[in-house]
Amino acid sequence: MNQKQAKELVRSRLSDKRYEHTLNVKKMAVRLAKRYGVDEDKAALAALLHDSAKEISKDEMRELMRQYPQYAEGGEERPAPVWHGICAAILARTQWGVEDEAILSAIACHTAGKAGMSKLDKVVYLADMTSKERDWPGVGKLRKLEMKDLDAAMLAALKQTNDFVLSQGKPLDPQSAAAYEDILSHQKKEC
Repeated sequence: MNQKQAKELVRSRLSDKRYEHTLNVKKMAVRLAKRYGVDEDKAALAALLHDSAKEISKDEMRELMRQYPQYAEGGEERPAPVWHGICAAILARTQWGVEDEAILSAIACHTAGKAGMSKLDKVVYLADMTSKERDWPGVGKLRKLEMKDLDAAMLAALKQTNDFVLSQGKPLDPQSAAAYEDILSHQKKEC
């Protein structure tokens, strides 16, 4: 699947607002990819597909994860807000011909992160949080930080997300906590 095909596919699957968000994420992902020496085409394709399952029902997502348990990463046991990334990666792999594991990983972990994130994973995660239409307290600060230090931006982004989830009284995805701890431990080793 190329970018043109991905764009057409998501245009047909998403609301106008979600499609606009997707295009903004693609622009930011390409910008970050350039900055950090990540393959821009991979970043663009992962960004275009990251929310491709966002507007299907929870029942459809559950069914998709049950149909492909080998790709679901225990998804059903995880909080429902992360399901759409897992399902988007499953659809990309099983129905849309995306075979690149790096792209599939970036799609699957764009909401919660995971331990051992690649630069591409981090680029898509951050691009989703800081895309043009995002307007939450601190987003401007994160946009500046992500252009200076990818891992420092990831720590700030994961902390923001985890704190928000916990403040809502919702369960924290263990993958998100693992991502934070993993990046933090690498930062400490570098000091």
